[in-house]
Order: sequence, then C-alpha cells, then structure tokens
Amino acid sequence: MAELVVRDAEVADGTGQPSYRADVVLDGGRIVEIVREAAAAGCQRPTATRELDADGLVLAPGFIDMHAHSDLALLRDPDHAAKAAQGVTLEVVGQDGLSYAPVDDRTLEEVRRAITGWNGYGDDLDLDWRTVGEYLDRLDRGVAVNAAYLIPQGTVRALAVGWDDRPATPAELDRMRALVAEGMEQGAVGLSSGLTYTPGMYAPDTELTELCRVVAEFGGYYCPHHRSYGAGALEAYAEMVALTREAGCPLHLAHATMNFGVNEGRAPELLALLDAALDAGADITLDTYPYTPGCTTLAALLPSWASEGGPERIMARLTDPATAARIRHDLEVTGSDGCHGVPVEWETVEISGTADPALADQVGFTVRELARARGESPWETAHRLLVGDRLGTTILQHVGHEENVRAIMRHRAHTGGSDGILTGAKPHPRAYGTFPRYLGHYVRELGVLSLEECVAHLTGRPAARLRLPDRGLVREGYRADLVLFDPATVAPGATFAAPRTLPTGIPHVLIDGRFVIEDGWRTDALAGRSVRRTPVG
Repeated sequence: MAELVVRDAEVADGTGQPSYRADVVLDGGRIVEIVREAAAAGCQRPTATRELDADGLVLAPGFIDMHAHSDLALLRDPDHAAKAAQGVTLEVVGQDGLSYAPVDDRTLEEVRRAITGWNGYGDDLDLDWRTVGEYLDRLDRGVAVNAAYLIPQGTVRALAVGWDDRPATPAELDRMRALVAEGMEQGAVGLSSGLTYTPGMYAPDTELTELCRVVAEFGGYYCPHHRSYGAGALEAYAEMVALTREAGCPLHLAHATMNFGVNEGRAPELLALLDAALDAGADITLDTYPYTPGCTTLAALLPSWASEGGPERIMARLTDPATAARIRHDLEVTGSDGCHGVPVEWETVEISGTADPALADQVGFTVRELARARGESPWETAHRLLVGDRLGTTILQHVGHEENVRAIMRHRAHTGGSDGILTGAKPHPRAYGTFPRYLGHYVRELGVLSLEECVAHLTGRPAARLRLPDRGLVREGYRADLVLFDPATVAPGATFAAPRTLPTGIPHVLIDGRFVIEDGWRTDALAGRSVRRTPVG
C-alpha cells in the first residue's frame, strides 16, 4: 500500500493551466497516482497507509528559490524554517559571483571576509571542502531543503588571478576555464557573476564570454548580477544579452530590477529589450523578489578602484585620509560604480545588520538619521561603520519602484527569487516572506497574477531553467516535493519591523514525500540534498 494520499486537493500543477481537484498518492518519495475529481465521479478512490485531508488547500510543486544566499545557513541551521516554512523545497545558491567553492586556503579566507555580511564569517562551521563537488557532498549529509549550486565567477577569478583590476593572462584564463569545467562536471548548474562586486567586476566581456562557452558545453546557464541596476541599467542588461548570445549560453538575469530615480517607470523598456531577444531566439529567464527595497553590504557601495586587492587593501584605503576623501567624492558626487553609477542618497541606506555586536544599536536607522543624531556628516557615519565593522555591515537600500516590480513579475520569462540574506539583526523580510507575499499580496489582494500563473512562475518555470527532469510539476513519476497552502490566508508574517516572522497559511511542505512542515510546524526531517546538473544528451 502507498505511504500517503493527499485527499481532495485543489491542484495547481506548475504548468499555469487551470487547477483541478484530485487525490494525489505518494510513495517512495514520488507521486505515483493522480485521480482527478475522484469524489465527484463516484469512482474507486485511492487508498494509502495515511490520508491527509486537503479540502480547501491548494497542492502545488514545492517552490524554487532561484536566488538564495543560504550557502552557509543550510549547514549552520538544520531547522532553516526561513525557507522551509515558505514552501521552498529547492534553493539555488552560489549567487552574485562570490561563494565558498572552488577555493584554496588563501581564497577561502578572502571570500569569507568579503561576504561576511551575506553569510557570516563561518567560524561556527568546519569549512572542510575546497571543490564544488566537496561542497555538494557536504549538503548530501542532510539539510533542510534541496540546493543547487552556481559556480561563482568572482571566486574563480580570485583563485586564478587574484583581486587586482587587470586582464587575465592566457594561462590564467585557461585555469579559469578548467575550474568552471571541473565545477560543472561535479554537478553545478551554471555560473554566476557579481559585476558590481570585486573581483568579478574586473572581468571584461571577452573573459566572461569564454567562461560562458564552457558553461554552455555542459548544458548550464549564466546568472549575472550585471554591471548596473541604476544609471546605465538598460545598457547593462543589453550587454548580458549580447554576451550570452555570442557564447551560445542560456541567460538568467539575477534580481532583474530597475532601481533608483533614474529608472522610475522604465520597466517596459527592459521588457521590450528582453522580448526582442526572446523573439529572435535567445534563451532568457529572470528572477525578482516582490519588494521595492534592495539589500547588500555597505562596502558594496564603494567604487571599484577602492575595492581592488580585497578586504585588507580596502581597509587600508579607508584609513588613509586622502584616499578616504576621494572615495567620498565618488560616492556622493560622481556616482560610484558600486552604487550603480548614482550618487548615494544616504536617506535611502538603512543599516540592517552589523558583524560587530557592539554596533548593533545602529541597526534600523538610515545613515542620514544616524549622522543627524551624532551631529556628523553621513559620510563620517558610513566611514565609521565601514572601518569599525571591518566591512561586515549589511544595508537595505530603499531605491525601488512598485510599478516596475509589478510589470516585471508579469513577464513570460519571470521566476521568483528571494535574494534573502539571513544574517544581521534586521534582515530584509524577503528572506522569510517572498513566496507567501507573491501568493497573498500579488495574487489574492492585487490580482497581478492568477494563482495558477504565479505557481508556474515559482515552480515549473524555474525547474525548466534548471533542466530538472522530475521536479517542478505535480505529475505522476515526479518527485514528491510539494507544498499545501490555503489561498484565502497565505501571507508573509515577515515585515521590515519584524523580519524573522514566519508566514501563515502554509500548513504542509514535503520533500521526497517526507514532511518538513506538518500542521504548520517544522519537523526534524533533513530531507534536502544537493540537486546536481542533469548531464546533456
């Protein structure tokens, strides 16, 4: 007898087609039978060792977070309710060109320092891997949700070239190609870049194109955080489209937003650019989060010349008065490339977390508010935090536009990604609220998407991008990675004031047929594993 039958569910199957009522039978971690309208037809209904009454609930494939920063959180926090409680059954990590494999001892220490604001320093963990395969093997010991990995181009460049702003030599480019090929062979699904972060931003398009050619050979995709989301954003998007067309590599645009005042109301221009490329045969998808503020580190706003050489050289420049004055001019007058070419507006920069607990009282205030309270300039406040927190400060940037958010999420290439940073005293609520916010606010309350359409954006469409042959749909033979939610009540609990509050209206989440959320509570199941690239052919 089968293990579980989910009785009388309203099935939104991940295709975007109209939902239907059915009994869904699970056994051995897979969907083994779907009986539509069983009760109404009066036919023999399937049985199982256990029954779950899903009357009033929608059964959907588990949600796929296409842009996650849980690289260490998956290992640090077995509970990982931030994602499990949202119905997320798969996260894509290794984002924005910086993560923890492939590395050597030197590079690992540099990367840990560079992205402390994203994942913490990691001194509470044994970072005993060095290759992509070894990191994925570590996940296979059991984690809360499944995870796929993107090879981080900035980390690869740090390993082969270092943190200097210079072209790679032919030998260094060959080594980067080999590192990318090795990571793809070991199961990575593609390559990410952070082209406003060092050292990835120092790579010219010719170098990126060569790495994308390698990715394409293995059937992977390129996921760039491109060179600007502010001034020059459209040009930066067009650059990535052209680069990947040249390389013959599928493109997935990370957190595809149009931010800052220069881009208010300009989402239709971006969508026209993407539609023209898609109609010409390009393979493009994108992800967004359903909020207007962004989130990054305070150090990320610095100009690229000030970040060259890595964290120690950044600190040296900040503590040199003449160099610090030059940094300030670039930030406040010229428009730093780290701030997307837009002069920083300190009233939009809110401190969300500090690495040093002694600075925790700065959290929740904008840089301008802190400066006013201390009777100093905003630059003096920002400088004090950068130096005192050794570049570990995280921020929210209130620079988005609601009309752009809605327009982009309607697009045919759209998928969902939280871009959730889980560290800091006051993280962005998208880390805990992205998926229920889509379903509650943008589906039920605003009607921006239909329920079935939205589920497809969060499940079937990302699974197709990841080339997963048996995930992302409610279909016989597919893995039983499933979420049951109440369409009348699903909502994020997380707010900007209380960002770690869990959602409501998602009573059950299963991975491989095992409950990770049951009756609204996290179980002790560690059902997640690495999800590795499906070989071409």
